[in-house]
Amino acid sequence: MTRKPKNQNLKQKVKSHIPKDWMSEIRITYRIAIETAKSIAQTGLVNIAIITTIAAILTIFGSIFRITLALNSFVSSMGSALEISAYLSDEADVNSTITKIRGLEHVQKVTFISKETSWVQFKKDIDVPDITNPLPNTLHVKLDETKNIGTVMNELKKIDGVNDTSYAKDLVEKFEMINTIINTATIVFVIIVFILTVAIINNTIELVIQSRKEEIEIMRLMGVSNWYIKTPLVMQGAIYGFLGALVAIVPIDVVQKYIIKMHEFFMISIDPLAQFTVLFSVLTLGVAFASIGSFLSIKKHLQV
Repeated sequence: MTRKPKNQNLKQKVKSHIPKDWMSEIRITYRIAIETAKSIAQTGLVNIAIITTIAAILTIFGSIFRITLALNSFVSSMGSALEISAYLSDEADVNSTITKIRGLEHVQKVTFISKETSWVQFKKDIDVPDITNPLPNTLHVKLDETKNIGTVMNELKKIDGVNDTSYAKDLVEKFEMINTIINTATIVFVIIVFILTVAIINNTIELVIQSRKEEIEIMRLMGVSNWYIKTPLVMQGAIYGFLGALVAIVPIDVVQKYIIKMHEFFMISIDPLAQFTVLFSVLTLGVAFASIGSFLSIKKHLQV
């Protein structure tokens, strides 16, 4: 085991017995806030350009994210409407078969369609000669999610009385492809937002550091701690991200209104938490990415 140096242990013991001066803490916090405001003021009209640019980036991300959630909702609703058709043999006990199928995992609903009903509908749609009804009794099996179709299909084939099964395979594959594209696009846009935000904040903080170079050097000579120099710059980036996110909320709210109208038109229920999720993500990513951009810029351009 490695032992800590005696001096370090002594410092820790002394520090632990020193009472905290809350007034000093408040004064330091106040000074950091003043330094942050001073940095923002020195940036001048460039602040507007920075906030506007970040707002534009977050607006694009927020709008795409909200549309993504809406499309996911549409795909999920349409996918849940898909059903597996289970064709029964003439000897099958319909009630017993229905009971077994309802007991399967992921099955939400089972609807029985008699072969007589199917035959009447078939003859309405297509002109056929007067022949014996060749159609089987059919069960329409509705699932909770389209991804479980394969599992349920395998279980249906094991049930006595079920001769064959079918479902709209092409449609299911298209839904799955849409979901994959949507989720991939969302991840890509998060990465793009991160890169652009960090780049913008990085350049901004670099300018601030250059304009306050002499002042920072003086603070160093005075023995000011590194975190006291760094914190106002990180907070400056966080404020840019926060204000940019607040501005982005306005156009994102407009997108939300159009999405609500679309849901109402297609009579698909809307997720009440979707908009909150989007706004929370925009605010969180705006502040987090801008803070990271500030920190990286400090690390790169300020040797403290």
